[in-house]
Amino acid sequence: MENDFILKVENLWVRLDNQNIIENLSFQVKKGDVVTILGPNGAGKTVLLKALLGFLPYKGEIKWKSGIKIGYVPQRLPFIKDIPLSVNDFFKLKKSSEKETKEILDSVGFKEDFLKKKIGDLSSGQFQRILIAWALIRNPQVLLFDEPTTGIDISGEETVYNLLARLKQERDLTMLLITHDLSVVYKFSTDVICLNKHLICYGPPQEVLTLESLRELFGEEVKYYQHKHY
Repeated sequence: MENDFILKVENLWVRLDNQNIIENLSFQVKKGDVVTILGPNGAGKTVLLKALLGFLPYKGEIKWKSGIKIGYVPQRLPFIKDIPLSVNDFFKLKKSSEKETKEILDSVGFKEDFLKKKIGDLSSGQFQRILIAWALIRNPQVLLFDEPTTGIDISGEETVYNLLARLKQERDLTMLLITHDLSVVYKFSTDVICLNKHLICYGPPQEVLTLESLRELFGEEVKYYQHKHY
């Protein structure tokens, strides 16, 4: 349906420490969309996700579809790995039953014996999968990801994005994610928001990611590769 919007954002302003971090941003997200937020460091990308989640004060309108359930995977939770928790303990923090935890771990490729593993013993790729699984508790319709492959090697990155693509299909998810990887934008996204405090470009990546828009977003030195969408 054309009007099956999950999220509408209009004239969004976020001001922190007497500075405008996001200025007059508007966009919409429909059911089933994968929207990538692209921009340089300090552009306001993480601030945007936190404003959408209601974690930060803002002006303007953020309107989620009534009753929508949202899962969030933050960029880093390094302190968690220093706490002597098992995977099972970690999921209990979210009041997940052992049955639900086993089912969700299975959906991200982990067997039942993974419940006993210590969080601190996991590789960065395994820990990222655990965070994705954690966000899936209670079956959200929308997932928000802040740099889902930060600190993960290339083979791990590919695995995480393959996992996201599969989960989107299996669970009919809508996704918003931050990434610096243009190949992911082309391969995975229905729309891209080019953000550097204000909106630089917005729409299907094949249409809006021109050399000119990327130079405006990242500066003159940007290297531009047109990736096949599949």
